[in-house]
Amino acid sequence: MGRGKFRIYLGSAPGVGKTYAMLSEGHRRVERGTDVVVAFVEHHNRPRTEVMLHGLEQIARRELEYRESTFTEMDVDAILARRPAVALVDELAHTNVPGSRNTKRWQDVEELLQAGIDVVSTVNIQHLESLGDVVETITGVRQRETVPDEVVRRADQIELVDMSPQALRRRMAHGNIYKPDKVDAALSNYFRPGNLTALRELALLWVADRVDEYLQEYRGEHNIRSTWQARERIVVGLTGGPEGRTLIRRAARLAEKGAGGEVLAVYIARSDGLTAASPKELAVQRTLVEDLGGTFHHVIGDSIPDALLEFARGVNATQIVLGVSRRRSWQYAFSPGVSATVARESGPDLDVHIVTHDEAAKGRRSLPVARSGRLGRSRIIWGWLVGIAGPALLALLLSQVVPDLGLANDMLLFLTFTVAAALLGGLLPALASAAFGSLLLNYFFTPPVHKLTIADPKNIVAIAIFVGVAVSVASVVDLAARRTHQAARLRAESEILSFLAGSILRGETALDALLERVRETFAMDSVALLERGSEVDPWTCAGSTGTGPVSRPEDADVDMPIGENMALALTGRVLPAEDRRVLGAFAAQAAVVLDRQRLVGEAEEARRLIEGNQIRTALLAAVSHDLRTPLAGIKVSVTSLRSTDVDWSEEDRAELLKGIEDGADRLDHLVGNLLDMSRLQTGTVTPIIRETDLDEVVPMALAGVPDDSVDLDIPETLPMVAVDRGLLERAVANIVENAVKYSPDGQAVLVSASALADRLELRVVDRGPGVPDEAKNRIFEPFQRYGDAPAGVGVGLGLAVARGFLEAMDGTLTAEDTPGGGLTMVITLPVKGGAQPGLPHLPADATT
Repeated sequence: MGRGKFRIYLGSAPGVGKTYAMLSEGHRRVERGTDVVVAFVEHHNRPRTEVMLHGLEQIARRELEYRESTFTEMDVDAILARRPAVALVDELAHTNVPGSRNTKRWQDVEELLQAGIDVVSTVNIQHLESLGDVVETITGVRQRETVPDEVVRRADQIELVDMSPQALRRRMAHGNIYKPDKVDAALSNYFRPGNLTALRELALLWVADRVDEYLQEYRGEHNIRSTWQARERIVVGLTGGPEGRTLIRRAARLAEKGAGGEVLAVYIARSDGLTAASPKELAVQRTLVEDLGGTFHHVIGDSIPDALLEFARGVNATQIVLGVSRRRSWQYAFSPGVSATVARESGPDLDVHIVTHDEAAKGRRSLPVARSGRLGRSRIIWGWLVGIAGPALLALLLSQVVPDLGLANDMLLFLTFTVAAALLGGLLPALASAAFGSLLLNYFFTPPVHKLTIADPKNIVAIAIFVGVAVSVASVVDLAARRTHQAARLRAESEILSFLAGSILRGETALDALLERVRETFAMDSVALLERGSEVDPWTCAGSTGTGPVSRPEDADVDMPIGENMALALTGRVLPAEDRRVLGAFAAQAAVVLDRQRLVGEAEEARRLIEGNQIRTALLAAVSHDLRTPLAGIKVSVTSLRSTDVDWSEEDRAELLKGIEDGADRLDHLVGNLLDMSRLQTGTVTPIIRETDLDEVVPMALAGVPDDSVDLDIPETLPMVAVDRGLLERAVANIVENAVKYSPDGQAVLVSASALADRLELRVVDRGPGVPDEAKNRIFEPFQRYGDAPAGVGVGLGLAVARGFLEAMDGTLTAEDTPGGGLTMVITLPVKGGAQPGLPHLPADATT
């Protein structure tokens, strides 16, 4: 039995119509005579979706008991027993209730597919595992229920269900998605136009990438090498020269002329490593192409034109942009050049653009590295010794000990030393060994002996063949040895450059660690990063490692300039020219790390100064006004009581004493908040985390507000939370007091709690004037009082202290609009041990 076909309707946001589209597909298949059942569909009381269920067979759901509540899930066993041709399964990313057959619904779908049942399902783009962080950054909501990308990618068909943000918001406002009491909150939070536009772009890009994968698979299966111009893909050939920036910008302008144009910059290095580009220039060009929305690629190939064309055809490119050659005119006598070769070999499916630039015909500034320098001095010396001394000793041994071995055998023995010389010292010692060996063969073993003449013409042929074979074998052995050496070197360079790239992606900022890596990589005694303010200023050391670092680039064995006023100085030995390529990459990264460290330090210092200045200014204002107001009231009351000119009645005395008590309480509250904020600013708040029931803490926090001003809804079945009871009580008290202060007369503040995934949510809902979106974050800053708050009601620290205490306990405090008007403060707290609370899946507004 074969695997079933899998079709997915991918939505850009909740409410775009995925479930409706899936049910419509079910009806179409039923009309064609296909056996279709509804395995699981959640219509969320939406009339249009609910109507679409009519006429479709529905499999009864399985009921499960969990924490004294009953939930329903898809009955996989019943579907397998029914064995329909097609099963409609909604909400692919759903998490099943504990005790179900599988943890996730996509695992249930996998069982159906393995049983040969076709499945049509739905999922939203925000539920893809790889996009979780991106979606959270955009919407501020972390999706708890996700599905691995690979599960969706394996689908046989993926159909995007799309809708413009304006149309989706109109559908929301008309009540076609959520109930009226949830519409205002949804439109002002998750369903903001910016959020919907970003989610829509994510969905379109993800589906476009999947289309590219389908296209590449099809081309590979059918061995199609020609270019299909489905979209403009422009490959830019870079040499590492300064003309690369001109080529990149030219390619970007070409890409802008067509919808969906893409730029791919590629630098092709020769596999023999003899051509070296400037690492600094390549880094600049890489940054430029990425800033313009393109991608950078590094390819190694023996033939640059062949490698460039192979890369272009491999990515299904439509155009290639190359620069006019920098070679001088006389150099064209040896070869037509890369540009001309690529243009000739590109064929009819690739357009080649040759772009002029300022560096044309000025020649290349880099010279090949001496080949002999790659083998090392000791190996070359041994090669010469074996190539010269070996044949001499062999001739002496053969002439004295084994004089009649035969000319053919003598030649093979001499050839052995020629091959050994090639392995050790390269081509030159091997050629010298072949020439010297032929002379020895002629003098000692070819009649007439002990003369440099040859009587028999056959011996002349034999010696000529010997020289030819020796030279040929030496060349092949030398080439193989160099290739092996070059491969090892390139592998080492790639590992080093991979380390640098990884450190950049990880955001590592330790300068000392990078310099130590440089010292270890190149086996140097010391490494120092030197800088100066200008050309006339002395050099200063920004960082160093090793013993005896130098203070000037002139004193170093190797110095690598980084711009005009910075250099990397190394001591220990002189590096060969080919090592400077990798050293340049290290130097550029060291400069970036140094700048990053300083920027981070300056930003942190500026932040501390700004915060300190704000706090000092606000504290002075608070002391000068908000603290003096209750002090003035206390002073007036005390002065009145001590006055002997007035005979106060008992009622008057009680009123004055009450004023003194109220003023003292206000002072105590203000000073307490000031001290709490001081503790938060200095980082001395240390919560003592314990398991606590919320219904034991929240009522105690309401002691400072009138009894009839708050409606409390804290279910006893909620899981325990891991918090500091004192800090939580103080935070809730500040939030509730703030809500009561702004609530209209006769409108009680609602304090309710519920469980959500591994967190517990406490909501404080008021019906006051509310706060606009742009001020929702500002109200949590110290010494902020929003709107027309009357003087003397506080210094604006209550919400700042509450958020600080909650964050110290791994909780959060955010502000939302209350549907119908007002402000809702949302507190989230960690559940004890991360246990699953009463509801095992997200609500409808997050999972649809």
